[in-house]
Amino acid sequence: MKTNSKSKIIIVDDHLLFSQSLELLIKSFGEYQVIERFENGKVFINYLENHNSETIDLILLDVNMPVLDGLSTMKWLKENRPDLKVIALSVNDDEEIIIKMITNGAKGYLLKDTSPEIFKEAIECVVEKGFYFTELVSGMLINKVNSDNKKISLKEKELVFIKHACTEMTYKEIASEMCLSPKTIDGYRESLFDKLEIKTRIGLVLYAIKHKIVFV
Repeated sequence: MKTNSKSKIIIVDDHLLFSQSLELLIKSFGEYQVIERFENGKVFINYLENHNSETIDLILLDVNMPVLDGLSTMKWLKENRPDLKVIALSVNDDEEIIIKMITNGAKGYLLKDTSPEIFKEAIECVVEKGFYFTELVSGMLINKVNSDNKKISLKEKELVFIKHACTEMTYKEIASEMCLSPKTIDGYRESLFDKLEIKTRIGLVLYAIKHKIVFV
């Protein structure tokens, strides 16, 4: 951890009691300080536009907020402040939302009922290493993506499929884009799940990020 100063964190969450409690928890860790709290993405973006020189080590971003939600905020950050590290916070483990947040640049995704120990571990990993995806959400939506050095050979069309799977396209839309039948696309998906030892599309996205098939 940093020895000269505490890592600076911003919380963006519309639930006042939750954000206040989160700030107290973070303060208890010792190595971090919450420098600002905002109730939605719009006021947060306004802050960034007027504080470009401010050093920010981590953003804790609620997915569901009024005015400007977490996904819209994440898309703005990807276009305008891709240097900022973000952990998305949510009460649900919807696969589609997780994929959208990750592919738009979120470095982690935690459920709001995550234990303080896991929460601290996630903050440490994102601040120091850039990602926290070993146990993505409670209940293990995915298996831990292989992190060993064994070589997995992927065919060209499998790579194309993976890149499309890392977008917001549905499997049906991917089939149309690749000029293949939905049944063939299902075959690619199941084959890759087996080959890469993963269980969901989230796992596929994380594999692509870890192995630099796509960049976020």
